[in-house]
Amino acid sequence: MTKTKILDCPCGNTQQYANCCGRYLDNAEMAATAEILMRSRYTAYTRYREDYLLATWHPDTRPAKLDLAAQPRNQWQGLTVKHHDQPTVDQATVEFVARYKINGRAYRLHEISRFVREAGQWFYIDGALLEN
Repeated sequence: MTKTKILDCPCGNTQQYANCCGRYLDNAEMAATAEILMRSRYTAYTRYREDYLLATWHPDTRPAKLDLAAQPRNQWQGLTVKHHDQPTVDQATVEFVARYKINGRAYRLHEISRFVREAGQWFYIDGALLEN
């Protein structure tokens, strides 16, 4: 396993953060696909960016707040996108596995997330957890 360079984007792409997810988190660019949005949301979790997570969550399913600061600190280990499906122009699903540690114990979050595009912008709707 190769060690990730410090400037590589947390989403798993080999690009530097500024040229990858930083475009969306810091420069308010809109993600062109649901997969790009999902990757940027993973990166937002690694950086505790509740503002971005809430802004990219569909209003019909978005919680009032996430309060990430009150939750146990995850040590994010990596992201693997398993499958991206876009059956229509404005609907998509992304299956992924996110690996993390809490207090040294390893976990995997395996999810199929649903996304919708409205007025040209992709939003996360919800996700179904899969058994690991």
